[in-house]
Amino acid sequence: MWLQLVCATCWGLLSAGFALQIQCYQCEEFQKDDCSSPEFIVNCTVNVQDTCQKEVMEKSDGILYRKSCASSAACLIASAGYQSFCTPGKVNSVCISCCDTSLCNGPRAKKSRSSAVAPSWGAPVVVLSLLVLADLL
Repeated sequence: MWLQLVCATCWGLLSAGFALQIQCYQCEEFQKDDCSSPEFIVNCTVNVQDTCQKEVMEKSDGILYRKSCASSAACLIASAGYQSFCTPGKVNSVCISCCDTSLCNGPRAKKSRSSAVAPSWGAPVVVLSLLVLADLL
């Protein structure tokens, strides 16, 4: 009975509007600024655009950036299609990367010895936790 209640609760959260929305940096045209400032933050389309995409193009006069929201499938297809053109540091290199947490297509976080990265707890972890709890009971 308890397992049925937990599963019904999980299904209700997932199917009845437990919407997942992330934010990404977005600049639709290639530009030299990496567009990682607050005015470039957008809300991605709920349950459709679940990934942030970043394109980095290396030109002889500098690096160009383009960022956007995307579906995970579209981003993975694009990044795989450009894999042979991705050679960081080489002129005319184009690299496309995909990530699935809010603002993950922004600037790289500066690493410090004392800072620890906190995990991003989303719906899958909640569902998994409920299922593990149900299994224990």
